[in-house]
Amino acid sequence: MGSLTSAQDAILIGSLLGDETLRKQDNRKNALLEVNHSYKQKEYVDWKFKNFEEFILTMPKSRKGKGSRTAYRFTTQSLPIFTEYYYKFYSLGKKHIPIDLKLNSLSLAVWFMDDGAKSYSSFYLNTQQFSNSEQIFLLNLLKSTFGIISKLNRDKQYYRLRIDGESSIKMKKIIEPHILPSLKYKLINDPVTTELKNEILIL
Repeated sequence: MGSLTSAQDAILIGSLLGDETLRKQDNRKNALLEVNHSYKQKEYVDWKFKNFEEFILTMPKSRKGKGSRTAYRFTTQSLPIFTEYYYKFYSLGKKHIPIDLKLNSLSLAVWFMDDGAKSYSSFYLNTQQFSNSEQIFLLNLLKSTFGIISKLNRDKQYYRLRIDGESSIKMKKIIEPHILPSLKYKLINDPVTTELKNEILIL
């Protein structure tokens, strides 16, 4: 339990860029990883569980949420290895982007499975939780690591990353081998998921 494998590291980084959370309970010394999705994404949660199984004591469980939503989730043990990542991603008191962040094809695919979508010929990464400067850091990282060109895309009062043109084709080739069967739909055009009428693009 001293360190993560390269695959676990990539999955954790992609997950933290997306929906997952590292947190400390009460006054415990170490942090834990919480994975929480809709029950419709059971295969995805089970896949993450399998990859981190050695750090987990209880199986994933479903839990009734607000309205008709049913969540499916698990937490790891509180361990030093997760505390290392906690201090990288939460040193400012809330989740932020570490300046030494590195990506590979698996972490990008997990990020997309967590928080990505496709509309028409463009891919989107829903990065609204991060500041504009952090998002600019991410678009520069995508360019330097994969040659993927992205822009900030206005989404109501927030921004997210938009990848279109040749870069969306390039990104699909990079991430598709890692995308789980139940999430392949995210690679298919879905004009309903994104309102393109009021988009404002900035460099």
